[in-house]
Amino acid sequence: MTTFTARSGLSRRRIIKGALAAGVAAPALLRVRTAFAAYPERPVKIVVANTPGGPSDIVARIVAAALQEQTGKTFIVENRGGAGGNIGFAFAAHSEPDGYTILLATNAYSVNLGLYKSLPFDPYKDFVGISELATSPNTFVVRSELPAKSVKEFIALARNEPDKYNCATPPIGTTPQIQLEVLKIRENLPKLADVVYKGGGDAIAALLAGTAQLSSGSLPPAAPHIKAGTLRCLAVTGEERWPDLPDVPTMVEEGYKDFVFATDTFLLAPARVPREMVSWLEAETLKVLANPDMKDKLYKQGFLVRPKGAKEEWARVVKEIDMFKDIIDKAGIPKL
Repeated sequence: MTTFTARSGLSRRRIIKGALAAGVAAPALLRVRTAFAAYPERPVKIVVANTPGGPSDIVARIVAAALQEQTGKTFIVENRGGAGGNIGFAFAAHSEPDGYTILLATNAYSVNLGLYKSLPFDPYKDFVGISELATSPNTFVVRSELPAKSVKEFIALARNEPDKYNCATPPIGTTPQIQLEVLKIRENLPKLADVVYKGGGDAIAALLAGTAQLSSGSLPPAAPHIKAGTLRCLAVTGEERWPDLPDVPTMVEEGYKDFVFATDTFLLAPARVPREMVSWLEAETLKVLANPDMKDKLYKQGFLVRPKGAKEEWARVVKEIDMFKDIIDKAGIPKL
């Protein structure tokens, strides 16, 4: 992250030194300091690269409300779904770097470089980290009336009648969509249609409507329907069982080695946003995440809070770009 901020975000000290060198009067320096001190003076837009109702949207709205309550400033959520998240990512990347447009991303941010032939943004250069937010295991879910009680039983049904079964997923490039492709390759199920929706909420709606027979998605959109008994969770793809679903096995427990996928959420800022503003956003977000009420709200929605600062967050994001590229190449998933 230092590379980006050193090149693209000016600190207060550098601004003041530059202003003095140029002979700028004291009132001008005062205005520079005041601009940082007053930030944000207008609403901060949190761009979500998915449609409403999915995991990123759920976290964005909880975080935005908490930041607004804590700081007295205004935070709004703007959904810009489509193209596997690339529309929203590009919009945020090319927005004015004034600190008033930031991005709430999921792992699709790291996945897309390995999945697409070209991207409308540079995942290495166009953003800097703000804060890690929360993580949730992915799931395989069916309607409760379906006879399958496990992933293996569903696969048997799909293999028996390949034209009858399909699977709803969030956008291409999300970890739920990637994990379905990996499952299809491992189980040799090329006819299990992958029906891609703009968001996780849309994919669950399709399952509830009977349009799809299986959902590969993150836990939050499905959680209330699982609790209500409308949907059945066949397996979670986390490293451990989810506390609220103690009887649901992990995919590893079901015999799928290394089958661990999650949906992580994190905040990024366009790379040229001044470091002062990024630091303010980082500090306020970490304060919010430390609040026990916040942890409880996110947990009830299927998320575990994972508060990490900008440096640690950005290191994980960059590491995952290479990791997912390797998964995609090894699984033989064609580039889009």
